[in-house]
Amino acid sequence: MKKLVAEFIGTFWLVLGGCGSAVLAAGYPELGIGFVGVSLAFGLTILTMAYAIGHISGCHLNPAVTIGLWTGGRFEGKDVIGYIIAQVLGGLAGASILYFIVTGKAGAEIGGFASNGYGEASPDGYNMTAALITEIVMTFMFLMIILGSTYPEAPAGFAGIAIGLGLVLIHLISIPVTNTSVNPARSTSQAIFAGGIYLQQLWLFWLAPIVGAALAGIIHKNFLSRSDTKS
Repeated sequence: MKKLVAEFIGTFWLVLGGCGSAVLAAGYPELGIGFVGVSLAFGLTILTMAYAIGHISGCHLNPAVTIGLWTGGRFEGKDVIGYIIAQVLGGLAGASILYFIVTGKAGAEIGGFASNGYGEASPDGYNMTAALITEIVMTFMFLMIILGSTYPEAPAGFAGIAIGLGLVLIHLISIPVTNTSVNPARSTSQAIFAGGIYLQQLWLFWLAPIVGAALAGIIHKNFLSRSDTKS
């Protein structure tokens, strides 16, 4: 239960911090945030939670990460469903708080609500194929960073920094394409409030991250790990 509560709180913070920066601040040039600021915000949520709850739950905060760690032999299959449910609920809680904040301003409209999309829902008009490739590759690399930085022989205590900065880089690359998901819980939480085309396209932001993460787990387990390394 402690692990599930930790995953709920961590994913709550990821959505509130990351998506909150996009919805509340990115549209105001005088604040100097923009894409770079949003990218940093997402990375900082992971970085802060890695040290706050990493010792409790591993700080997955993402169904794709949980599945990638499972296929990589670093997480027990019996806990996968519970983690995913906690992550989705945490994301929805974060999006709910963000919605109440955003709509507390007279005349406010939530618009896309920092949702992910392709085609007309893509920030820069990228098509479905580009979005699919981007999300698979970005999630694949995210899991490679996670699996590598948490490997027994990796420098101790620095995994949170590598993972947080990795997520910053991923956002800097892919925000124009899909508004960056690499996380089905994050995508679901926003799409439910934005509705319309964002809900219709949500399937891609479950499929692609899971495929990318699962591939990373399999490759890392079979080609980059010692056979005697325990999960």
